[in-house]
Amino acid sequence: MDGVPNVAGGVAGQAGRMTDAVVIGSGPNGLVAAILLADAGWDVLLLEAQSEPGGAVRSAEVTVPGFVSDLYSAFYPLGMASPVMSRLGLDQHGLRWTHAPKVLAHPLPDGRAAVLSRDLELTAANLDSFHPGDGDAWRRLYAEWDRLREPLLAALFTPFPPVRAGVRLTRTLGLSGALRFARFGTLSVRRLAQENFAGEAPGLLLAGNAIHTDLAPESAASGIFGWLLAMLGQTVGFPVPVGGAGQLTAALVSRLQAAGARLECNARVERVLVRDGRAVGVRTTDGREYTARRAVLADVDAPSLYLHLVGREHLPALLLADLERFQWDNATVKVDWALSRPIPWTAEGARGAGTVHVGGELDNLSRYCHALDLQLIPAQPFVILGQMTTADPTRSPAGTESAWGYTHVPWRVRGDVGGELSGDWSAAVERERFLDRLESQVESFAPGFRDCLLARHVQFPGEMEAHDGNLVGGAINGGTAGLHQQLIFRPVPGLGRPETPVTGLYLASSSAHPGGGVHGGCGANAARAALHAGVGGRLAVVAQRALNR
Repeated sequence: MDGVPNVAGGVAGQAGRMTDAVVIGSGPNGLVAAILLADAGWDVLLLEAQSEPGGAVRSAEVTVPGFVSDLYSAFYPLGMASPVMSRLGLDQHGLRWTHAPKVLAHPLPDGRAAVLSRDLELTAANLDSFHPGDGDAWRRLYAEWDRLREPLLAALFTPFPPVRAGVRLTRTLGLSGALRFARFGTLSVRRLAQENFAGEAPGLLLAGNAIHTDLAPESAASGIFGWLLAMLGQTVGFPVPVGGAGQLTAALVSRLQAAGARLECNARVERVLVRDGRAVGVRTTDGREYTARRAVLADVDAPSLYLHLVGREHLPALLLADLERFQWDNATVKVDWALSRPIPWTAEGARGAGTVHVGGELDNLSRYCHALDLQLIPAQPFVILGQMTTADPTRSPAGTESAWGYTHVPWRVRGDVGGELSGDWSAAVERERFLDRLESQVESFAPGFRDCLLARHVQFPGEMEAHDGNLVGGAINGGTAGLHQQLIFRPVPGLGRPETPVTGLYLASSSAHPGGGVHGGCGANAARAALHAGVGGRLAVVAQRALNR
């Protein structure tokens, strides 16, 4: 990975086997958690199973030499807006952000495109070109975001319940405003668009952003997810690290080392050691044991943490039953392309956009999501596509494009709307047919796309999980974003906090509140809980245990 130290996992000396805290996993949440603990003066050891840190924030040359691909995540509006990340001073550790000329485009078959720009007036003008008056309606939604942005983001990235941030948000809204905002938070994208706009373009921008999770245009709360990402795009854009996603990890690793924490790669944890109901350390697959005097923090998906690393014998029966109902988000298929020239979009608005949503009309997006809900492979994939050289010219030689596209398939496949696939992604013929389906969707909006192809690199769900164990079955968000698995229901019904029924063990992954996205909030919440594990922390553990009996 470009610029990321590869910290070897040699056998630690006896003195190195005892530490204040062990953090499992060096994705962004694990790195943030370790940094905050080290900043507080703790002796911290971060153990990573893979040969390099970063989790789903990594980049490499996997297509053609000189073409840098982001292997998983790529655009980071939450990373730039997150108060957690902004306080780390990553610019002092080499991180530089850059932007495409346009944030996002959603092309239509007739050659038009809904376009989101960091310039509010340009966005409004584009929406007015579809239907006069929608630009003003978008300005009103933006004005509400501008008014609520600071307390809302503070509430989002605070352990649940967000008491202080919640009070600030309520004061800003007032009682009647709070009630109406609560209603707003339950709306589907389709209903939100119907209530606010007359034309189709705003709904396309909102729906495409909502589908960055696994929420359909008709899903409850898809409206606020779409609104949040669209407004972040309007405010901070969809920035990318200069040089590749790996540069964000490199900056976090540099910050970690500056704080005095230790990082060991090739150190796969196979067990959290529990004695008398307390996490006291970990054991790795090569037999090494590390004692944690104060805490173990796990940047690990919730089912894997509880069922594999902790073990059923240490957990309440009700928690085990709840884990049986844990719902993963949809699986992902991702393709990286090296292209000889920029993608020849029919829609002018898609040229110069960092992110392009390829799916056509809103009803098509609904059909795609409905197929996924039925555990069927969609006949026409909705493709989220990144034009990385457009966003960052360092990603490939001048005049070329390093691009990627991903789409979702069911986590468990029951059938195929197109009638030709079974979902056996290990079969070469199935992979080729699905790849043709994905690329044909792009070609339909950009005739000549395939003629630009120099090379491709494809990851099906199995490859994703093999390279990052947290991407279980190709799920990229640590569990569904559905309302039934958010806030006090994430990852199971409880307090919505990082404390677990095991004293001294904290869930620091995207399976915890506030969920998926590269923002560091889950890791920061876990670190704060460990740092303040006094009477309040003990009460939280007691309450967590009571709720699981």
